[in-house]
Amino acid sequence: MESSGICTDTRQITPGCIFFALKGESFNGNLFAQEALDKGAGKVIVDDEAFHKNTGETILVENVLLTLQQLARFHREFLGLPIISLTGSNGKTTTKELINAVLSQKFKTVATKGNLNNHIGVPLTLLGMNKETKLGIVEMGANHLGEIKMLSEIAEPDYGYITNFGKAHLEGFGSIEGVIQGKTELYQFLKKNNKKLFVNANDPKQLANSEGIHRITFGTPQSDFDIKLVDSTHHLLVEFKGKQIQSNLVGAYNFANLSAAIAIGAYFKVSPEKIKAGIEGYVPSNNRSQLMVKGTNTILMDAYNANPTSMMAALENFKQAKGDKKIMFLGDMFELGKEAETEHQNIVDFLAENPFGNAFLVGSNFFKTMSNAPHIKQFETFEKLKEAVECNLPKNATILIKASRGMALERILDFI
Repeated sequence: MESSGICTDTRQITPGCIFFALKGESFNGNLFAQEALDKGAGKVIVDDEAFHKNTGETILVENVLLTLQQLARFHREFLGLPIISLTGSNGKTTTKELINAVLSQKFKTVATKGNLNNHIGVPLTLLGMNKETKLGIVEMGANHLGEIKMLSEIAEPDYGYITNFGKAHLEGFGSIEGVIQGKTELYQFLKKNNKKLFVNANDPKQLANSEGIHRITFGTPQSDFDIKLVDSTHHLLVEFKGKQIQSNLVGAYNFANLSAAIAIGAYFKVSPEKIKAGIEGYVPSNNRSQLMVKGTNTILMDAYNANPTSMMAALENFKQAKGDKKIMFLGDMFELGKEAETEHQNIVDFLAENPFGNAFLVGSNFFKTMSNAPHIKQFETFEKLKEAVECNLPKNATILIKASRGMALERILDFI
């Protein structure tokens, strides 16, 4: 049968689509089978016999999620197009968007939407590809061992890239060693299947963990693609093949993300002119490395997510940034397990030893940390932070906002 697409949400039904009645801890898609049909779904996949109809409108399977994943793998094999998969602790969504911005200058691409990079998002990305698609770009996320292996077996990538290994999802991975083991499951898949990977030659951990695999390197004069950082005081300015490329990204930590996109574009024979157009046309959104002006304040909004590695990188960058009056609004970092207390204290200690601006720390983890530094203020809840800031609103300041997604720290923009 042919369908108009795949859907897992009855609010997004399109006529003739296949609705997969997924189940989770707090929802049961089987309950919406009839609603999906009423809204025009061509077929509904269920795994509860009570919702199966003998009219041919539903298909009863043992497990809807497993069926979705199996269909995605079959569809990927049927299309046979090149797939680039990427994972990493930090920067993978920004890197994926940059890669897509560059490759789409030459090819018809399909890339992961937003950060839909899990056991459901990866199959949906693959099923969003068709015969017109020339390159697929699949972001893969994980917080436990075995997840990248499973996603790789579904997506069957021809090329891979790992942004970095950082202190993210320590609660699930257990340690930085666990993070490395989990992320390099992508490398193991590529090696086993004689595929290729892109490696940042400035990252010793990536080089060490990718030995013995066919790799394309970038970032140094000795690598396959040499990209130079020209300026990082404002928006990053880089140089490739004699062309200067002015990005809309801030923070030296984004240099590796830009370099990966440029190198991958060059590998696929995108011209330097089109690489430049792709990079310069990409504008970050969703609170990721966004530079904005509000009133008299310049704000670096990076509140989409945070872990100890990305938080420290942001602070090191902010320390070097221009601005006579610097203010940091930092929120708790989640999913750190037994390392939470230590990692939050490390951030506070860094701020105490480097008084380059006033820091407002919010959340139960930061509230537990110890600091007598006068430039560090700690608040248990967002409401208490708001009360304190509203009494003395910042003016003519350069401001960094960073926290884990669950803190929703972008709410600060409502009152500063």
